[in-house]
Amino acid sequence: MSGRGHRPTCAWGHIQVSPWGTESRVNVLIFIFGDCYPPMPVLRTSLPLVVALFLPTAHAFADTATNTTASNTCSIGNNTVAAWPELDLKRWDVREFAGASQYRLTEHDGLRVLDARTEGKASVLYRQQEVDLAATPILSWSWLVDSIYDNPNEQSKKGDDFPARLYVVVQTGFLPWDTHAINYVFASSTPQDTQWLNPFTDKAMMIAVQSGQEAVGSWHCEQRDVAADFAMAFPEVFPEPPKNLSGYAVMIDGDNGGFSGQARFGGLMFEPG
Repeated sequence: MSGRGHRPTCAWGHIQVSPWGTESRVNVLIFIFGDCYPPMPVLRTSLPLVVALFLPTAHAFADTATNTTASNTCSIGNNTVAAWPELDLKRWDVREFAGASQYRLTEHDGLRVLDARTEGKASVLYRQQEVDLAATPILSWSWLVDSIYDNPNEQSKKGDDFPARLYVVVQTGFLPWDTHAINYVFASSTPQDTQWLNPFTDKAMMIAVQSGQEAVGSWHCEQRDVAADFAMAFPEVFPEPPKNLSGYAVMIDGDNGGFSGQARFGGLMFEPG
């Protein structure tokens, strides 16, 4: 995912954005560039990227007729795959970075799921919501991918594409871009449980929760202690586990390598430890 298409010129409290090759200006409320980040979400970029959280955004499509009839849970072996917890995506927003990945609620084998697809595009579905990690530090979710990518260099900037991701973001300062993030990814080539810094910023840690062809086509139920993961990933920033989360996001992208993919998410929730 690359931050293409805008050139920011900055002033305190506001910025003015001008599309490349034009002299027009649009005032927005917050800005980031270089190694600065907004409260939600922290995303990889090597070029200036403007995130205006108060501008109108495209809401993801939801088929509510299907959602209301979908089953709440299903069982896969000893694991329970829960339905996507909401009947619509009104509390979520989509931010495009290199075209639009597609996000919609649908039914899969009688289960309400979030369906995510990309055809060489990159956009994120995010929810800016404070989560009390002291009370509910455990993030549970399920996911399924239809295929992985032919992507041997996914720890590099050019290879930073994944068939499924889940972001969690913590605000670490007063300014809106003072954030740190963890990316739980469904990797194509990086071994499971590998951790590495995001190739674009040292404020985001990547964790390969699932990986490889053998994981394709099956539901996987995951649980992570988000507070503990932040303390592990950024011990100098979090000598104690953080108490609050600023927001979270799901994503599928394939823009760097021109990849196409499909993933499904279910049962995303925060639970007591």
